[in-house]
Order: sequence, then structure tokens, then C-alpha cells
Amino acid sequence: MQGKIVKVSGPLIVAENMADAKMYDVVRVSEKKLIGEIIELRGDKASIQVYEETGGLGPGETVESTGVPLSVELAPGLIEGIFDGIQRPLTRIAAAYGDRITRGISVTNLDHEKEWEFVPLAREGDEVQAGDFLGYVQETPIVRHKIMVPYGVAGKVTYIRGGMYNITQTVAKIATQKGEREICMLTRWPVRRGRPYREKMSPEMPMITGQRVIDTLFPIARGGVAAVPGPFGSGKTVVQHQLAKWADADIIVYIGCGERGNEMTDVLNEFPELKDPKTGEPLMKRTVLIANTSDMPVAAREASIYTGITIAEYFRDMGLNVAIMADSTSRWAEALREMSGRLEEMPGEEGYPAYLSSRLAEFYERAGIVKTLAGEERVGSVTAIGAVSPAGGDLSEPVAQATLRIVKVFWGLSASLAYKRHFPAIDWLISYSLYADRLAPWYAKNASSDFNELRAFAIHVLQEEAELEEIVRLVGADSLSYKDRLTLETAKSIREDFLHQNAFHETDTFTSVAKQCRMLRLIRDFHRLGLNVLAAGADYSQLVNLPVREKIGRSKYIAEEDIAQFDGIAEQLKREIRALDGGESRV
Repeated sequence: MQGKIVKVSGPLIVAENMADAKMYDVVRVSEKKLIGEIIELRGDKASIQVYEETGGLGPGETVESTGVPLSVELAPGLIEGIFDGIQRPLTRIAAAYGDRITRGISVTNLDHEKEWEFVPLAREGDEVQAGDFLGYVQETPIVRHKIMVPYGVAGKVTYIRGGMYNITQTVAKIATQKGEREICMLTRWPVRRGRPYREKMSPEMPMITGQRVIDTLFPIARGGVAAVPGPFGSGKTVVQHQLAKWADADIIVYIGCGERGNEMTDVLNEFPELKDPKTGEPLMKRTVLIANTSDMPVAAREASIYTGITIAEYFRDMGLNVAIMADSTSRWAEALREMSGRLEEMPGEEGYPAYLSSRLAEFYERAGIVKTLAGEERVGSVTAIGAVSPAGGDLSEPVAQATLRIVKVFWGLSASLAYKRHFPAIDWLISYSLYADRLAPWYAKNASSDFNELRAFAIHVLQEEAELEEIVRLVGADSLSYKDRLTLETAKSIREDFLHQNAFHETDTFTSVAKQCRMLRLIRDFHRLGLNVLAAGADYSQLVNLPVREKIGRSKYIAEEDIAQFDGIAEQLKREIRALDGGESRV
């Protein structure tokens, strides 16, 4: 079916004679074969967003529908891949066509020629259903890529052979009710449709990130959703990078959606150099990158988020835990706004389309922890973390508000903390996690029985500090009681010694939950014992100048294997405080 262009408006074109087309079908535009997607149908006219530069197009040129929706290729070759928003391989394009993506290029999303060693897990005669493992490919030293029975296929395995195959060659045959089906390693899936699962479960286990302010104060559950809003320069991308490096996930999908090119360059330079803490292999060996920088066509930006979440769901179906970083959803929303304006739709708040909230929810709701379709009990998860870049740091703008209605974790970044070189610049007064209560039993069992008490103590002291700061500004700290001055001193210790973390220090960049407990317990013990000796008449200045305080401050640099050193610091603390009041207080 061929249509004809009647209107060109930037990345939007309108074509007539398209009555037989369907929504979200992929089309090829003009002789240059530009890739587009139908986003509106009115009579026989179709509005098409083109994922490439439309300069030089004019009315009368042809539009050809492929009859299939925008889909991604899922097979070995995804890991270590660097793709654009519609899954075109940027490394292979650069090798073939140079640094810039030229128009109308035709490359397969994945390498169809490369051969992989297929190792069978199923045997001939086995009854299988959708999602069951047929075999695997050792894609990288870290990732064992499982080959699954495609969705909608069930029956008896009649043929399966191990050996070297490319992703389009037949590795197995399944006798179904509709006849014999040949299975290769490649499957395709439409990006706008979530992959099916058996049951969605309630998240009850945290995703450990190694970032103290997150793991202790505002944890995210495995299979949860979080937003990282903040003004420009507050460190959203750096937080995302840290999470991608250290999060307790099997696979990382990183989407640079409308980001500056230099930020994506940082990712591309860093990740191959960084070592995965669990395996010692480069981090890139378990990462998929989707780079749609700010100078790439705006329409592809809209597709990039769906491409990323579909790839994440595919690895989830293998029973893996996937973390997806979307940086940033604000730029994705800007792409929606531009296309909506060109479609001449009625604008909503600040020009964003009326369906902004539902599209955002569509994306975030595809995260979660699920039981897969497979016959055996298999659980996988997708944890989604989206950065939001509100103009001027205004959290009342539509994208930030729509995101906050959906997510359960809010890591609000503060420009003033960032300017003070406090990293991560997550403001503890405005941030929250609705998973904290649900995860409390896990922390009590796996971290420490008093973990939740320690967490409550830290939040309480920081809130008290905020209340006292106003009084200090008016009348000075000397007018406060010794109890309040100690609270300020403890809050300072929590801020500078515990919450502040050096992303570039080899020890401080990642902290286990056990070490986080030990650090916070030292600060709490200092506070409690300090209150006791002050009540007994000890000198305040001597208390805050105890030699052990420097050791408490430097405890963040104790290596994980030397964690027993905390016991020595705790003993020294008790000894020095006991000496303050002549051993009279109960320490």
C-alpha cells in the first residue's frame, strides 16, 4: 500500500491514501526510505512521525506501510550494544557510514551474521510452553543469555541441536497444534506493548545501591520505581551513573534520552573501564546503552524510552533483575510536546499534551517484580529510575507532578547541596520512600535488628536540625541548650560523615548495608552517651572535641574487609566518654 505526502511539518508528515494502515505501523517515507511511525489516522490521511531528518521532503512523495508496528530485535548481541532510540546500532553505523547517522541507511538492529555457541537445555520430546528455556548462549563472561520459547508457542520439542549458529538460523523445532514451528534465537517484539507475565508480585526486597543516603534513608525496592528530579547542575546524571555502576542488578539498561552528547560520552568512556564489583569484569559486559542525544531527531527520542523498557522486560523474562535508567523523562516529554503541537492537538498545562500523565504511567507501570510465563517458578524484576529536569528546579511543573503521582520513591536533588560539593545532593528534607515500611522486615533480618531504629534516629535528628537552624540564625548557637547544641553537632556528623559520599574514592564510592549500620550506630552512640554525660555535668566543649570523633568521621574510608575495626572505635568511644565524667555515668 502506497500513500502520498500532502504536508511536511518538521518531523511530522501527513500522507493520504492510507485508509488500510493501522496505528503505530512503521512506514518508509520517500525514495530515501526514511523510517516513520503512524501516530494518528483521520479518514484516509495518516499523520506520521519520522525518526530521521525530513529536510528536502515535499508533497507528492511516496509513503509505503510495512504493516508491522515499531519493534525491537531481541537476541544475543544486545549486551554491550550501543543503540539509538529505535535500536539502530550506532557502532556499526559509525563503522559503515561515519560519525553522523545519514538518512535512509539500512542496517539490521542486531548483527545477523555473527555466530554464537548455542547450548541446549531442553531435550527432544520435552513438552514446552512460552517462556521455557530451550538453551543458552554465553554472551559475555557475566551474562548467560537464555533462549526462550516465543510467546504464543507451546508443544513438543521435535528437534534441538547445539553448535554455532547466527541468530536467524533454526536451533529447534516445536510441534504445535498448528503444525511444526522452527525456532531461531531472534524474536521481535512491538515496543509499545508490554511483554506478558503470569503474576505481578509485591516488592519486598530492596535494590542495594551502595549509596548511603538511598539505602538507609530512602530505599528503593527491587521492581520499584523512583524519580530523581532536580535543577540543572544538581547531579542527576551523576546519581544515575552511580546507580548504574553499583546497583544490585544483573543487567543495566541506560537510556540517554535527549541528553547532552558529552554526558553520553562519559558513560561510553567510563563503563568499559569500570570493573563490576561482583565479577571483576568490565561493567559494559552487563550493560545495554541507548543513546539519543539532544542533536538527534526529536521523534526518535519519544521511542527511546519504549525501546529501553522492552529490552529490560526481555531480560526480566529470563529471571534476571534489571535496572533501567531513563535520563531524562523531561526531554522525552518535550518531544511529546513538540509532536503534539505539530498535530495541532489541544494543549494541556504548559503546552504539554493532555495525555502526558497516562504516557508516563504507561512507562513506569511496566516496571515491577513478576512471575514469568514459564512452566517452572521463575521470578524477574525491572526497577525503573527516571531523572526529571524541571525548568528552574520548579517541582510544580507538569512532568515532575505527573511523575510524582506514579512513583513511590522521590530523591529530590538540591542545587544548594550540589554547590556545596555535597554528593549525592539528595535533599533529606524533601525526599521520601514509600517502600521503607515494606522493606523494614528485610533490613531487620539481613542488615541489623536495630536498622530501622537507626534510620528513624537519623531522620529525626536531621529534621530537628532544620527546626533549630532558624533559631541559630536569629540568636546564634551559643544561646541554645547543650542538648540542642549536641543535636546540631550530631546532625553535622550525619551530614558530613555519613550522607556525604565521594564517588571517585575507591572505598567510599560503595558502602555495604552492614557497614552503613556500623557507621550510623557510632554516630547514634556518640549522641546518646553524650546526652548522658552532659546530664551528669560533663563539659560540652570537651565532649565535642574527643579524639574519637575524627575516627568516627573517617570510618567511611574503612575497607569492607576491615569492618571489624568498627568494634575498636566503639570501645574507644565508650572509654573516652567514661573518662569525661570520671566513670560516673552509665556507659
